[in-house]
Parts: sequence; structure tokens; C-alpha cells
Amino acid sequence: MSELTNEAALKDAGNDHLLMHASAYKALANDAGKRILVEGKGCIVKDIDGNEFIDALAGLWLVNVGHGRAEIGAAMARQSATLAYASSTQATTIPAIQLATHLAEITPGDLSTVFFCSGGSEAIESAIKIARQYHYHNGEPKRQKVIGRRGSYHGATYGAMSVSGTRPNSEPYHSPFMTGVLHASPPYCYRCDFRQTHPGCGVLCADQIEQMIQYENPQTIAAVVAEPISASNGIVVPPDDYWPRLREICDRHGVLLITDEVINGFGRTGKMFASEHWNLVGDIMTMAKGLSSGYVPIGGVICRPHVVEAFEGDNKLSHLLTYGGHAAACAAALANLEIIEGEGMVENAAKMGARLLDGLNGLRGHRTVGDVRGLGLLAGVELVKDKDTKEKFAVSDSAIVDLNKGLQDRGLLTRAANVISLSPPLCITEAEVDRIVEIIDDSLTEMEKGL
Repeated sequence: MSELTNEAALKDAGNDHLLMHASAYKALANDAGKRILVEGKGCIVKDIDGNEFIDALAGLWLVNVGHGRAEIGAAMARQSATLAYASSTQATTIPAIQLATHLAEITPGDLSTVFFCSGGSEAIESAIKIARQYHYHNGEPKRQKVIGRRGSYHGATYGAMSVSGTRPNSEPYHSPFMTGVLHASPPYCYRCDFRQTHPGCGVLCADQIEQMIQYENPQTIAAVVAEPISASNGIVVPPDDYWPRLREICDRHGVLLITDEVINGFGRTGKMFASEHWNLVGDIMTMAKGLSSGYVPIGGVICRPHVVEAFEGDNKLSHLLTYGGHAAACAAALANLEIIEGEGMVENAAKMGARLLDGLNGLRGHRTVGDVRGLGLLAGVELVKDKDTKEKFAVSDSAIVDLNKGLQDRGLLTRAANVISLSPPLCITEAEVDRIVEIIDDSLTEMEKGL
């Protein structure tokens, strides 16, 4: 193996041999926003040049316990030294059973049985397969269609990409998509598809899903898949009557509700799972990201009893994944959950999230701040060219390019386009929250001077 220790050599090698995700070739050399990170502690990460940043997106919405938690690595090492892997089709392991049992204890309602996988995209793929096969075994083989929502993101594998509501980004390269997928309006009150205002709207966005189910014929609809809070759509927090209505609609028509907690889960919103804010229990719930806080790839699908009972006897699940229930990964997840629960990180997310949202609301005086929204440590600042028309900025607009540079130059790593997205580690302090708000304030001020 090549000895790459010299900083310049590392940069050259990374540029030549590493194709970064969602990036152009040679992005390390040509994109000022790309960097080589070498160290992390809590909410702070350091790059190869010695620059420090507040990781305000927790990597990619997932480093919930913060960086540098050696005890998670130690748990993986202990398990790997004993038994790192066992085939999930022929055997299981003690950590897999322990993790599945603990997840059954902390997830909402009667969710009770877990199918493990490697990440969020696989979790969605698995949930769709489970939903379709569930209906088949219950004597309704035509229930194959899945309804998603525009703007939502559920993953990058084929099925997950198909149910995601981000077609404009993937259409030129990857269509045609999976058949039998429909998309409804999101509960995006700031940009309501129906040009209504809540509560006078009567949550038409939920009723539209029922109209779709009725039009397509309920006997052909397998599931509705949706995030409790849509991060990809700009941190869209639905009105309180949305989820009870959608739950009722799915029950009325025998449609399974898949709640996607991949980003929302494990304390992110100030509760262990975002569904708890609305007393919501999905028939199937997907999880990943915060399950291990990114220390190792792991995801899962947890189902209610009536779902898994369809797979008893000869009706075995026609689905498998090589790394599902990986023993070392399960050990890491158990250690991660022990930190989240033992150190009160869910409570800290609620407390610091309220402080963050209060600080961000103080930025509404900026001419480009159209809306501020969030729940717990999942927050967004929506930017507009004009507050009256709500005209959006293009991602390539020079103002957005300047804003991203300004945020990074001041030591903040996040994602800023039409929305400045924020999901810092749950261990964040008051001082770090206040610094995030200060950096955004200063960066917006600088950007607006050039408009």
C-alpha cells in the first residue's frame, strides 16, 4: 500500500483517485467547498490545513452524539475480536438480538420487530419490499403502488430514488423510475401548493393523498412513505393536524404507512423519534444515520406485529442483504444509544433546539430571510429574493455561492441553497448555538451588501 502521509501527496491522490459523492471529478482541487477532514471532537471538526469548523449539519444529518466518542470504537473492537460477522440468512448474533430488543422498547407504539440493513437507502428499499409482500400474503397482490411526497428524499438506490420527490435532480440521468410510484403535495405551509393558509386549508395536502388512493383504486396501493419532518424539502414541519389525518386515511383504506425517521430519529427533534410529537405510529418505520451516529454503516426497518405476522410459516421474507445485522455494527449502535440515553442528549436537543430557533427567528429582519422553522436540533432558514413574491434564489446564484463561502470562512459547515439547513450534534452547547446564529447573521449581512 502506498505510504501517503505528506499533505500535498494526500491532496493529489484524493483528487486523482477518489470520486466524492454528488461531486465532480477532481472536486478536491476545483471546489473550494471540499476539504479533507482529519479530526473531530464534539461539534468541532478540523481539516488537513488546521482550520476548525462547527459541524452544523452533523456530517450528513447523523453524528448525533458528536465526534470523537472513543467508546463506540471500543465497542466495535471488542465485538470484532470475538465475532465480527455472521450470515444474516443462516444465523444471528447477540448484539443483533440486543439491539433489536432495545429498539422495540424505545420506538413508538407497538413497533416491535427489526430487519437490519446498512443505511437509509437500503432501509427504504426494504420497507417497500416488506409492504408489497405483506399485501401479497394477505391476498391482495395488486397492492403494489407507493405514494411519496414532492420534495422529500428517501435515498439514492433505485427504489428509494423512485419514491423520493426529487425527480428534477435525477430525471436526466436515471429515468424511467420504478413503476407504480405517485407523488402528492407536501405539508409545506410557507409554499402551499393550494395557495391556502393553515388552519383554513383543512390540511388539503393530506386529503389529496386520499384522493389519489381513491382515484388509483385502494386495492392497488401498498403504502404511503413520508418523513415526519422533511429535511430535504427545507425542514418542513407539518401542522399538528396533518399526521393524525394521514394516519386515519391510511387506516381507512388498508394502506401501510411508512414513517421515514432516517434523519428525524434518535433525538434529533427533541424526542427520541419525531413521530412522538404527534403520537404517530407508522406500520413500518425506517431508521439509520443517528442509529450509530455515523460511526459505522447501519440501518433498519421496524414493523408492527400485524405486518410481520404476514411472514409466518411458509411466507418467508423474499429479501436479504449481506451486511444486515452486522455484529460489530450492532455493538456500535448499542454503545451509541447508551450515550444518547445516558447523557440526556434528547433533552439537550429540545433545550438547545429552542435556543437555536429563538436565535434564528431574530434574523427575520434580514431582507433575504423569508421563513424560519424547525423542531429540536433540526432547523432551517429559508432565503428569498423578495419576501412578497417568495422568489427563490438559484443554487448557482452568485449570492448563494458567496453565502456558502462566507459561512465556511467564518467556521461553519452546513448546506445553504434556498434553505440554510442546520442539524448540529445533540451535544451542542449554548455557546456553540449562539456562535452558529452569529455566523449566519454576519454571512447574510455580507451577502446582502452585494445584492
